[in-house]
Amino acid sequence: MTTVLVLNSGSSSLKYQLVVPGSGEVLAGGVVERIGEEAGRITHEVAGQEVVREQTVADHGAALRLVLDLFEEAGPSLREAGIVAVGHRVVHGGTSFSAPVVVDDDVVAAVRALVPLAPLHNPGNVTGIEVARELLDVPHVAVFDTAFFADLPPAAATYAIDVKTAAEHGVRRYGFHGTSHQFVSSAVAAHPAVRAELAAAGRGPETLRQVVLHLGNGASASAVLGGHAVETSMGLTPLEGLVMGTRSGDIDPGIVFHLLRSGDLTVDYVDTLLNKRSGLLGLSGVNDMRELTRLVEAGDDGARLALDVYLHRLRKYVGAYAAVLGGIDVLVFTAGVGENAAHVRAGVVDGLGFLGLTVDAARNEARSREPRVVSPSGTGPLVMVVPTNEELAIARQAIALVG
Repeated sequence: MTTVLVLNSGSSSLKYQLVVPGSGEVLAGGVVERIGEEAGRITHEVAGQEVVREQTVADHGAALRLVLDLFEEAGPSLREAGIVAVGHRVVHGGTSFSAPVVVDDDVVAAVRALVPLAPLHNPGNVTGIEVARELLDVPHVAVFDTAFFADLPPAAATYAIDVKTAAEHGVRRYGFHGTSHQFVSSAVAAHPAVRAELAAAGRGPETLRQVVLHLGNGASASAVLGGHAVETSMGLTPLEGLVMGTRSGDIDPGIVFHLLRSGDLTVDYVDTLLNKRSGLLGLSGVNDMRELTRLVEAGDDGARLALDVYLHRLRKYVGAYAAVLGGIDVLVFTAGVGENAAHVRAGVVDGLGFLGLTVDAARNEARSREPRVVSPSGTGPLVMVVPTNEELAIARQAIALVG
C-alpha cells in the first residue's frame, strides 16, 4: 500500500487525512482544534469510529505529536501504512509558486516571506510544515491554493492601480480554492456526458468552457477554458468576489475609507467586520446555509434578503463569466453548499434561461456522492454537481511529484 498524509495547518487547528492516492480511500482523518487555547479538542476518525479527546494542546508541535500517537493507538499504524510523502496545503504561493514543490529550507523561507499577503493563513501553514518535517522523515510537498490561477491572463490578473505601487506590494489577482477548482474542472472534462457533448459537436477538450462555483462558508467562482483558468472571483485576498458565510465579497472600496473617516473605527475593526461579521452572517445573523434556509422558510425577512443577495451575486458572476468565455458548456456546483443545497442551485439558474441553463427538478433534488448531471437531457449547456476532494487532489499531486 502507498499512502500520503495530508496536513492542513491553520492558525489554531490541524486537519489531517491519511489517503491512498490511487483509489482515493481515506484510511483515517481528523482535526485538532483550539491549539494554544485552554480547552483543546482532538477528533480522530478511523473505520467508522470516532475517538475524541478534550485536552490542552500547547502548540502545533504538540498537536502533530498527538495525531501521531492516535495513529499508533487507534490505527492505522503509520509505520505499516506505506507513507511515501506528506502533502501540505499552503494557502498563498504568490508569484513564487505556480505548481507543487518538494519542501526544503528555501521553500519554507519563501512561504514565510509571503505571510504579508496571507497573514491569517500562511503563518500556520509554515508552522505545520516545520513541525511535520521534524517528526516525519519522508518527502514533504507543498500544494498551493493559488497555483491553478498563477497563469491567469494579464487582463484578468491585473488591477487598475498605479503599476509601480502594485509591483512594489505584490498587488494582483491571485485567486484561491485553486486545488478544488482544478480537481473539479478536471473531473468534469473526464465525465462521459461532457465528452459525449463535445464529440457530438465535433469539438475537442481544449474548447470546453466551464464556470465552476465552489460554494461553502468560503465561496469562489472560476472560468475555465480547456482546463486552464482564465478568470476567478477571489483576488489579492480571499475577501473579494461572492457573498460568503462571514465575508462580504465585492464592495465599493470607498466603503472602507468612509467607515474609517466617519467613525471612531480602526483598520483592524474594519478588517474583522468585512472578513468575520459580514456576508450571510452580517445580513441575517447566521452563516450556515441550512440555518438560513430554515429562517427563510419561517418567514424571516432578513434571511430572505440575505439569500436574495447571495443568489443575485452568483447569477451576476455566471453571466459575466459567460461573457469572458464566449458562452458556457458546463455550469458546475461543488463544495458543501454547492453539493447539498438543491434550492441554491435552482436559485442560481433561475433567470439564466437566456444562456440555455436550467435544472431538472427531480435530478436536482436527488442526492449522490458521485459527479452527476442535474439539467434535463438535450437542453443545451450541462448543469452538474461534482463533489470536490481537496485532500485527494493534494495527495495525488504529492505522489506525482515524489514518484
